[in-house]
Amino acid sequence: MSNLVIGLIVLGVIAVVVIIILVMIAQRRPAEVSDELLQERLEEIVEKGETLTLEEIEMSRPLTERLIYPLAHKLGEFAARFTPQNVLESTKIQIEHAGMGGTLDPTMFLASRFILSVFLGGFLIFIFSIGNARLGVMVRFLIIGGGFLIGFFVPNLMLKSKIDRRQKNIVRALPDALDLLTICVEAGLGFDAAMQKVAEKWETDLSLEFARVSREIQLGKMRREALRDMADRLGVSDLTSFVAAVIQTEQLGVSLAKVLRIQSDQMRIRRRQRAEQEAHKAPLKMLIPMALLIFPSIIIVLIAPAGLQLMNSALMGIF
Repeated sequence: MSNLVIGLIVLGVIAVVVIIILVMIAQRRPAEVSDELLQERLEEIVEKGETLTLEEIEMSRPLTERLIYPLAHKLGEFAARFTPQNVLESTKIQIEHAGMGGTLDPTMFLASRFILSVFLGGFLIFIFSIGNARLGVMVRFLIIGGGFLIGFFVPNLMLKSKIDRRQKNIVRALPDALDLLTICVEAGLGFDAAMQKVAEKWETDLSLEFARVSREIQLGKMRREALRDMADRLGVSDLTSFVAAVIQTEQLGVSLAKVLRIQSDQMRIRRRQRAEQEAHKAPLKMLIPMALLIFPSIIIVLIAPAGLQLMNSALMGIF
């Protein structure tokens, strides 16, 4: 019973500290409202014909925007002060490769790692404080430390997994997109209009990036800069080589349709080579489940009858 009381006291102290921090953030938050959000709120109020104060406008926002996000952002900024600049730049690049550049920044990502680490570690501490597990102090320390480490590295693993899935989808969709680009250019469309056709045809990560490049070009950005930015955001080697070929074609005045046809053929050859490479890896990947699951079952099926007969013979000899 005492352990339960201690655990509840620990959770109560943590909850009080969190509430105090949230209240402090909530009191400081109205002075930190961005101009864009304030302008959006004011436009909504003007359309409705209502008269509200700035505090009422702020309190009309969701709780996550008023409390959770500011607290996480502050924590991320505090962690960023002690993080090397190259780590922050690498994290920013990884977030761009994952396609979350518009919704997540390095400070929020660092905050998520610390929050999850503290949550898992605190949860294990609470479990050990109310439980009666007969474990040594060193074992408990190792388990709690493992919880902190797992919570700290899980967001990074999830980000890398999302990057791998996104890049695989882009590599898989690139040959078909280049075929459509080639057909559109050979039919007389310009490269920008061909990219717009690809964006309208599919709803993949690659087509969304093509749509973004088209919008950037329409807003006045140079085509080669928009294409380079797309290659940097995606981080796919095949797409980087394609962008380099298109930029070189634009600079040298070579036929774009011929270059696109060559690039499309090369992408299909590379996709076939990747498929063959994955097929060659299949026997090695199948070896582990076969050794752990299939072979023991076969051995049991084959040896069990003989073992039972030997056991019966031994028992009959004894009795």
